[in-house]
Amino acid sequence: MTTTTGTDWHAWQKSWDRQQEWYMPDREERFRVMLDMVEAFAGPAPRVLDLACGTGSITARLLARFPEATSVGVDLDPALLAIAGGTFAADDRVTLVTADLKDPEWVTRLPYDTYDAVLTATALHWLHSEPLAALYGQVAELVRDGGVFMNADHMIDESTPRINAAERAHRHSGMDQAKDNGAVDWAEWWQLAAQDPVLAEPTARRFEIYGEHADGDMPSVEWHARTLREKGFAEARPVWRSPSDALVLALK
Repeated sequence: MTTTTGTDWHAWQKSWDRQQEWYMPDREERFRVMLDMVEAFAGPAPRVLDLACGTGSITARLLARFPEATSVGVDLDPALLAIAGGTFAADDRVTLVTADLKDPEWVTRLPYDTYDAVLTATALHWLHSEPLAALYGQVAELVRDGGVFMNADHMIDESTPRINAAERAHRHSGMDQAKDNGAVDWAEWWQLAAQDPVLAEPTARRFEIYGEHADGDMPSVEWHARTLREKGFAEARPVWRSPSDALVLALK
């Protein structure tokens, strides 16, 4: 979508996807499983909360697969929200909310009290375990009975250090090769955003908020499942895994 500013939001979405795929070549597979489970529990017209939505990667795939779905995206990053806002400006199925998930009052900014599904991917590792557990408690209040929460993220098993080291070395070898072939990493992507006439100002504000990179935690799959049950979900377990990441589903 191109607005009167001349910014090609579709191109920015695509460049964000390519940058993320440099780190996670199986990114689309986790999204596919996530949406399979949304359909299994909520049908083809779900009301979804896209938590820490960024540019709206989950929302875009949700609406492409389920045209009757509605999505509320919440994030604090002004640059990524600018891309999401440009992308979905003409789509009344999408509502974007600016809020800090570490602020206990963030839920008061949402347009609905309950959701069929709350979805997030590669975002909550920015939080330390204690605020993440508190957030899980708030999410449990937002999911309707029979609804689901799903988090796809880096989830490290510290009990297997040699497996972890071998997997990381193999993954980074592939990343190095992709970089030699022109792949853009996270830091380079933000440098490009800072040079864009429309994104320069929100990008500067974004780094005022977050700094270079947040220093969160990456607890294990077992920690996520256990904590989600402790915070109000009836069942929780991984429904997809890679050597380094997992998609955990919690059922209310």
